[in-house]
Order: sequence, then structure tokens, then C-alpha cells
Amino acid sequence: AERHLPYLCRGEVVKGSRELRVPTANFSEQVVESFPSDISAGIYYGWTCVGNGDVHKMVLSIGWNPLYENIKKSVETHIIHTFKDDFYREILSIVILGYIRPEKNFSSLGALISAIQIDIEEAKRQLDLPEHLKLEEDNFFHLSEGKTVNH
Repeated sequence: AERHLPYLCRGEVVKGSRELRVPTANFSEQVVESFPSDISAGIYYGWTCVGNGDVHKMVLSIGWNPLYENIKKSVETHIIHTFKDDFYREILSIVILGYIRPEKNFSSLGALISAIQIDIEEAKRQLDLPEHLKLEEDNFFHLSEGKTVNH
């Protein structure tokens, strides 16, 4: 899972989810398809910013979308920050730094919510480490908002 990290990506937020009280910003299919095909499904952590806004910690899920019978991958970013407004159509920049765990099925909603909270705490802990903290200031977040960038 770590082979492609750090991974930088920028793209438009097309929709999101507010299920489980954990709002997510989701990338378009084109952006998701530009991810390395062999990047592991699972939960990751890193830094993100919306438009030219502040950089925040994030947890990100790369997974197979059951809505599409698991044939389409989805990339869903949970920004560890509370926003007043939605930001559909805004440009989201992400730097994925580390892998937390594989994608898995949960026996109940409660178990899933609990796992998400643990993932968020792990992301915060990892991102406070000096080697990850310095990437909060990465130049990638200060580039002009151009076309989608992936590398």
C-alpha cells in the first residue's frame, strides 16, 4: 500500500456524503481513474485543502463502491475540520502520506462508526509526527488552481 506514497492529487469535488455523521468530499470518476490501478483499497491519511483555503488533516477511503456493484472505485475524503458550507465544484488538493488499514465489511453500523473514529484518531496522531507535519506546508497546496494534477 505504501509503494505509491506520498501521492498528490487535485480534482473537482463532485459530490459527498453526510452518512454516519462523517461528511466526505468525493472525486469525479475521471480523477479516481487516474489513481494508480494497483493502489490498495483501504483507509489512508494525509493533508488536504479546498480551493486556496487552509490545509487540514484528512482521512481518505479508497474503495469499491457497492452502489455500482463494486465495479467502480471511489475515493472519499473526510476532512478533519468543520466547514460551514458545502464545497461541491470546488477544487480539492490532497497529499496522501500513509496507510491505516485495509477496507473491510462491518457487522453493524455501530462497528463501522467506531472504526471510522479510530481511523480519525490514528490519522491525527500520524500527522502530528515531525516528518508528516512538515508536509502541511508543501508547495503543492500553493500552486495555482489549474487542471487536475496526479503524481
